[in-house]
Amino acid sequence: MTMPDISHYFPITDPTLIFFVVLCIILFAPIVMGRLRIPHIIGMVLAGVAVGRYGFNILERDSSFELFGKVGVLYIMFLAGLEMNLKDIMRRRLQFMIFGLLTFAVPFVMAYGAGVWLLGYSPEASLLLSCILAANTLIAYPIVCRYGLQKHSSVALSVGSSMIALALSLLVLAAIVGAHEGGTDIGFWVLFVGKVVLFCAGSSVLLPRMTRWFFRHYSDSVMLYIYVLSVLFLSAAASEMCGLEGIFGAFIAGLTLNRFIPSVSPLMNRIEFVGNALFIPYFLIGVGMLINIRVLFHGWDTLWVVFCMVVIGTLSKAIAAYVSCLFFRRPLLAGHMMFGLTEAHAAGGIAMTMVGMNLRMDDGSYLVDVNMLNGVVMMILFTCIISSLVVENSARAILLREKMQPEEPAKAGDDEKILLPLQHAETADALVHLAILMRNKKLNRGLIGLNVVYDDIYSGRNQTAGRKLLEHAEAVAGSADVRMQTQSRLAINIANGIKHAFKENDASEIIMGMHRRTDPTDSFWGAYTQGLIAEINRQIMICRIVRPLSTIRRIQVAVPSRVEFEPGFYRWTERLSRLAGNLGCRIVFHGRQDTMALINEYIQNRHPEVRAEYSVMSHWKELTQLSREVNADHLFVVVTARQGTVSYKPAFERLPEELTASFPDCSLMLIYPDQNGQPQDVMTFTAPQRQEQESAYASLMKILKRR
Repeated sequence: MTMPDISHYFPITDPTLIFFVVLCIILFAPIVMGRLRIPHIIGMVLAGVAVGRYGFNILERDSSFELFGKVGVLYIMFLAGLEMNLKDIMRRRLQFMIFGLLTFAVPFVMAYGAGVWLLGYSPEASLLLSCILAANTLIAYPIVCRYGLQKHSSVALSVGSSMIALALSLLVLAAIVGAHEGGTDIGFWVLFVGKVVLFCAGSSVLLPRMTRWFFRHYSDSVMLYIYVLSVLFLSAAASEMCGLEGIFGAFIAGLTLNRFIPSVSPLMNRIEFVGNALFIPYFLIGVGMLINIRVLFHGWDTLWVVFCMVVIGTLSKAIAAYVSCLFFRRPLLAGHMMFGLTEAHAAGGIAMTMVGMNLRMDDGSYLVDVNMLNGVVMMILFTCIISSLVVENSARAILLREKMQPEEPAKAGDDEKILLPLQHAETADALVHLAILMRNKKLNRGLIGLNVVYDDIYSGRNQTAGRKLLEHAEAVAGSADVRMQTQSRLAINIANGIKHAFKENDASEIIMGMHRRTDPTDSFWGAYTQGLIAEINRQIMICRIVRPLSTIRRIQVAVPSRVEFEPGFYRWTERLSRLAGNLGCRIVFHGRQDTMALINEYIQNRHPEVRAEYSVMSHWKELTQLSREVNADHLFVVVTARQGTVSYKPAFERLPEELTASFPDCSLMLIYPDQNGQPQDVMTFTAPQRQEQESAYASLMKILKRR
């Protein structure tokens, strides 16, 4: 019996089957490569080699690979810009600049020399090789996170320098492309520099304003994602029109939108999900299909190219890391860590290589030939392996030598369970996003969504609407990979319903919306807020978010005296620090000098990345004067206290009037911290229980107004 000949079925040309096979590769390649300890990015490339014409010839490289490849390479550079931690760069900008210039210049010079004298490349091809080897990718950063060394000085320097090296490499690449297409005279370079400056200036001025306006007026998740993609491709197209390469525009777009898309936001989750699930893997598989692995066995030319790239790429990064280590007078272990993190070449190198493959020389050949393409891929494979091994050993040695402990994912006493009472669809999204930005990701605990309606004749209709609201909130939380437990309750008293849910779920705090005043005579607190504050002794945050959180430029916090003596002092400090860190905005504390010192010490120890400022407010009477410093795009936070607590002051009774008069239009947050003692569950003569009913004065004013 003869075996059937199946060769005529290959390569597969049907678009549906091609897409199916690609999805199977995307699904199973990471599983296989994970077991082999090979980086997934290399696994996708190797899978493309296997199914391409130079491998087993399973798939035909049709137009879909061209389209998705173009989108994928732009997506990679866009994510690189989005994931940059700009506040860390600004905080240590001198050290970042020195190490960044060294880790760019040393590989750049050595790679250019090797390209010209050892490999026989043209000056243009050598410059492109220099850009590829000068840029690096933080492949081994997850290893650092696993050991809890993210805040180590050597890690921070490595992250910042990688960003600088990538940006400089892209600039040189843009110059190469521009020179290749336009010439090399003085006029060209003056025009080129002018176009680069004009493009960067336009992106930094127009895009933020346009984005802030769009995010302020539209909140639909699909619209926001489509807008981000539109900005990405608009910037790429604009850079190409200016004579630059599209990946430079994509990178600039990522840097520009970095401020508006927090790393833990649902929008960022969607951007990363779509890119990592489809566009980027498709692009990497397409790159692999271009690689002719057989040339490795046809002679020494390709092996020599691979050897030179691996040696130069590794040696140059090592020189830059250890020279910087000596210059900064850091221990040798720090140099090991800096070298390991900056050694790997991945996404940026592949993206630049693909640009070179589209640049045709005068003799008809392309700037990147098959040998260079294979050399780059093999260099990426070796450098990723070296980087992972060095970082693993360095992290372990740092923990043992410096006797550091990895950061605990959660303290034993950490009881974070955030309860979100949701009543209105207009404010639900903002409250959920706020809770996501404040939660501790390391605890990986979900949120509790609650809807309480009055037990009356309209309870059935209101409960149905409440369940729809909770389903929507659950979807919003789920888009950021955050679990949300939802509950719907009937209650005669809304405050009691929230209080019972708080106790049953053993919640740690409440984040709720502020009462919407539909009438000037309405109470500032609404019907049940004051009762809730009196009956629960844990932290309550009452919020009025008038614009998207991603557009908040600054958080202004008014801190009363003696607040450091409250048991909840560090809880609200932690939450606000985490909020400012995720939003990437400044936070300014206004209060007494001794209180500011404690807040500063806490932030420096726990959240050194937060850009915190401190302003002395000697007396609480100066609260209204802060209205001159609080703008419409600021979040104004007032830390207050319940009656009978150590930080309470009679001036808090005038707080509603002062906030209404001086801060009518800005986003507002009132914080009632944890307090000692028990909540007021029973009525007493010293502290009467708050009721949901409006005051007699407010009722009288409504009657008079009607008449």
